[in-house]
Amino acid sequence: MFKQYIGWKFILASMAVLIIGTTIWFVSNLSRNIQEEERKKVATWVEANRELLRASSEANLNLAVDIVTNNTTIPLILTDETGKILDSRNLDSNRIAQDSRFLASELQAFKKQHPPFIMEVDSKQKLYNYIYYGDSLILRQIRYYPYIQLIVVTLFIAIVLFALSSTNRATQNQVWVGLAKETAHQLGTPLSSMEAWLEILRDNEANASIVTELSKDVDRLKLITDRFSKIGSVPKLEEKDIVEQIQNMTNYIRKRSPQKVMLTVHSIEEELPAMISPPLFDWVVENLLKNALDAMEGKGKIDITIENHPTYITIDVADTGKGIPKLNFEKVFKPGFSTKKRGWGLGLSLAKRIIEEYHRGRLYVRSSELNKGTTFRILLRK
Repeated sequence: MFKQYIGWKFILASMAVLIIGTTIWFVSNLSRNIQEEERKKVATWVEANRELLRASSEANLNLAVDIVTNNTTIPLILTDETGKILDSRNLDSNRIAQDSRFLASELQAFKKQHPPFIMEVDSKQKLYNYIYYGDSLILRQIRYYPYIQLIVVTLFIAIVLFALSSTNRATQNQVWVGLAKETAHQLGTPLSSMEAWLEILRDNEANASIVTELSKDVDRLKLITDRFSKIGSVPKLEEKDIVEQIQNMTNYIRKRSPQKVMLTVHSIEEELPAMISPPLFDWVVENLLKNALDAMEGKGKIDITIENHPTYITIDVADTGKGIPKLNFEKVFKPGFSTKKRGWGLGLSLAKRIIEEYHRGRLYVRSSELNKGTTFRILLRK
């Protein structure tokens, strides 16, 4: 049971989370250490300034000058007791010259980042200066690094998943096409034989009724073979009357449906031309009608509504069956998904592919309510 959850997706996601978590932990510790080192450097810089103010000895003075001048990375702002800015270091001089409010905004940011160092200027008059400092460029870069890495890893995972999904979809398509064409090929041989036997039966007038019914079945098998042979190849679209096409398929299904089921076609337009592949389009309508019949279990009503719009045509197939839960609106089109005991779950999947890939339209569940019915919509663009 547990093995079902250990797939390549789970392993890939776990590795990504582990890498990101480890990086964030490491960078957080590193940034804290660098921040502490910078605080010590600023403290040393403040102490060096105190030595310069005291000027107690030449040795201390030289050392203090070196310490003060060697700070080229940590930004500093010096203010008096009233908050007036007296000096600044390691800030963008061009910004300072161009924007009079730049130093003030940086000072506010520094106050939020770190507490100031207080330096006594005049012990007699009790005058003090305040040194505020911010994070260096390298510290800011280190802090942003894990988020940049997170974005990169996320993009990498997305690309890998997309590539694997595309490969999987392409493989599935090849299987579908191969299966469909092999089915058409296998049906071809017995069909040829059946047609030959029909010709023999036609020679005897006593077999007239049998020949008529057998011819219908053979024609039906030929239509099914033609449909399967078109899967995987670009079908030739023809201009056909949608209303007549749907009426013909509805009449075919009506003769084979229970007497307690009512099938009705509604259309304001008597003729409505559209570019379709007749065998494949009929297959889609047949699948939708058969699904509706299965959902109603022998009694109910199926309404097929055809509407003409400026740029598209809609065909709604509504039944009064048991309905579909909203969570399954997309699942019903996935291969293998079926609520029927003997269903293969291929009909709606093939129907969606025919409409969306071959006719550049859409097939989706427009609405459904449990124990009240479902409406499937076909949208064909003009």
